[in-house]
Amino acid sequence: MIEARRLHILRAVADHRTVTAAAAALYLTPSAVSQQLAALEQETGHRLVERGAKGVRLTPAGEILLGHTNAVLAQLERAEAELAAYSNGEAGTVTVAAFATGIALVVAPAMTRLARTAPGIRLRVQDAEGDASLPMVLDRQVDVAVAVEYRGAPAADDPRLTHVPLYAEPFDAVLPEHHRLAGAAEVPLADLAKDVWTGPYPGNPCHDVAVLACENAGFQPRMEHASDDFRAVVALVAVGAGVALVPRSALRGTDLTGVAVRPVDGVAPTRRVFAAIRRGAETHPLIRPVLTALAEVSHP
Repeated sequence: MIEARRLHILRAVADHRTVTAAAAALYLTPSAVSQQLAALEQETGHRLVERGAKGVRLTPAGEILLGHTNAVLAQLERAEAELAAYSNGEAGTVTVAAFATGIALVVAPAMTRLARTAPGIRLRVQDAEGDASLPMVLDRQVDVAVAVEYRGAPAADDPRLTHVPLYAEPFDAVLPEHHRLAGAAEVPLADLAKDVWTGPYPGNPCHDVAVLACENAGFQPRMEHASDDFRAVVALVAVGAGVALVPRSALRGTDLTGVAVRPVDGVAPTRRVFAAIRRGAETHPLIRPVLTALAEVSHP
């Protein structure tokens, strides 16, 4: 008989690629993870993982079991949801991880709405970028992630997650007020190919959006300054330290003294925001009202 907790460990190892990282995500010791993997291999009668210089990878047998693992864990989430529904589940805490602008734009308004529509549900909010919040959901550290599409992110049809689209918003070009293109109605990205750039750190989904937009315009941006705080990014632009692409909502309430904000010519780079939960949890009586509230308050 295969134990479900060992399937959690197998998936964590597949997601994180090392025993040490999987152990940290699961709050276990590396030796405990290795022991559970060995026990799972004994239960199945197959070698499931291979260790190499670059970490751990699943064997073909491990990949087969991982596919069943995703289905089994999703079904367990559904079972928990139905049991919670059976006992009404009208009160409890839901943990949400979201990036800073997402907290301001949708999570905080959703809290206000829930106070009226589901007063027994309490949100606990953690600030986390999309590349961090999705693993937090998969590792059961949080219940809901408000995240941004980015290269390398789990796809919308990933068997481990359910995606709920929330909103999409364009990035605007932010230029020093005396920049040669500050007076343009729209800014062609290709005309910024020789400029110095500032923006979020690599790994931040917004960094990926900006770099991909520049690559599509035919150049690699020369990123000399980095901050995940768009107020800092705008401040650097204001003193002439570079140009930037910033999501439109991140400019709200930001001091724009010394900068010119212009739409991008042509198809603007876009930040697509969604909520993600572990597949099977979407009918949970605590999580369902949270997803509904997030969707209802969402707007670009």
